[in-house]
Amino acid sequence: MLVKTFQAGEMSEALRMVKAEMGLDAMILSSKKGRRKGILGYFSKPYFEVTAALEPRSPQRGNPYREEQPPPVQERELSTREEFQNSMLAPLAREVRELKVRFEELARRDAEQATQSALAASRPEPAKEQAQPPRVFAREELEEIKKLLYSAVAGNKEKQPARPVSFPVAVLSDEGAPRETEPAPLAQQEPATQVKATLPQEQRLLGIIADELRGEELGARTVELLIEQLRPAAEDGACLEEMKGALADNLAAMVKCSGSLRMKKNGPRILAMVGPTGVGKTTTIAKLAAMHALNRGVSVAMVTTDNFRVGAVEQLKTYAKIMDLPLEVASNAQELSQVLAKHADKDLILSDTAGRSPKDSERIDELRGYLECTAGIEAYLCLAATTRSLELDQIIATFGVLPISRLLFTKLDESKSFGCIVETNVKHKLPLSYFSTGQNVPEDLEVATPRKVASMVVKESVQ
Repeated sequence: MLVKTFQAGEMSEALRMVKAEMGLDAMILSSKKGRRKGILGYFSKPYFEVTAALEPRSPQRGNPYREEQPPPVQERELSTREEFQNSMLAPLAREVRELKVRFEELARRDAEQATQSALAASRPEPAKEQAQPPRVFAREELEEIKKLLYSAVAGNKEKQPARPVSFPVAVLSDEGAPRETEPAPLAQQEPATQVKATLPQEQRLLGIIADELRGEELGARTVELLIEQLRPAAEDGACLEEMKGALADNLAAMVKCSGSLRMKKNGPRILAMVGPTGVGKTTTIAKLAAMHALNRGVSVAMVTTDNFRVGAVEQLKTYAKIMDLPLEVASNAQELSQVLAKHADKDLILSDTAGRSPKDSERIDELRGYLECTAGIEAYLCLAATTRSLELDQIIATFGVLPISRLLFTKLDESKSFGCIVETNVKHKLPLSYFSTGQNVPEDLEVATPRKVASMVVKESVQ
């Protein structure tokens, strides 16, 4: 572990020096105020000293004190459409090209034979046995060949169809000589010879939206429900952007959020942040305190029961000192009850707890004893948006013994898909409270809204 001490004239300047040199992952171990020696004890200036520590990490995680290696170049993973084209359409297209080449070669030979025969007939030679006329395809034979080619291209209507290829064909002109012409467009052919070259527009658009929703890791049942809600609009001829607008409306109607935090009139509102280790509970406590105390003028007190993580108390103590808020430390349920009674005059009390592994049921039972020491404590379950849906279900099942009232998702800035937020909200019927989108205090915290969730899932850039 790398430990370093910084000195500055102001505490905020010392913290900026820690952030600039050691990054956002640095932990504040201690902070104190001192005074430099002056002349006979006079003219001395105070200074602030902050000691910070940084746990060494691998270069791939961005440790500024170790040389980073460039990430290995990964080959691009083929999409489902590209894999299908490579596996199914490529051989079919090759066969069509070969048929086209053979057909053109045959037509060219017949045309050359017809030209040579016409030249020979114009020469004055003794009468000989009449030469065989050049082979000319009748229109019925040409139509039969076209049917075979088109049926080969559109053999599997469930798969991506190939575009029909036009071939020059030789037919008899009014003068009896062969000439080249283009086949009639599909729309002008008989119904029996028309080929459906592409999927219906509504099916293609619904397929695009379904692929996008699966890419956001929404469950199969949720995707099916949303697609069925869009089908009437697709059948009425709605364009992709119109359908995606309707999709955002339907998705927002599914999501439940609690809205901004409201204060009580007859006592403090007490929130306890609980959840697995490493999801950012301590930073979230500081963000909530700053949001309400500094921006809204609410009287706030902070409490921590985290006696396990090294530097946890010092980190929260630093935030409390910067914001000039009281911070209490409770080692057991009895001390926590006394601390809450001490700050009963506050509008909001925020309690930090130690992270618990979802597999450690004994520790979670111990945490339940903390939350039951005083009536009125609300438990906000902090979850990382980078966690998979299956693991989120296991976490909620384990922490379900606690009085969970809200969900708070963190690390949205580190996640590429957000379907897990929708799935967890809908499946467990727990409203969303806040989203943490970064490490900055208090800027990177926002109130969760259904429209925000819908905009994260429904990407406007997909075409």
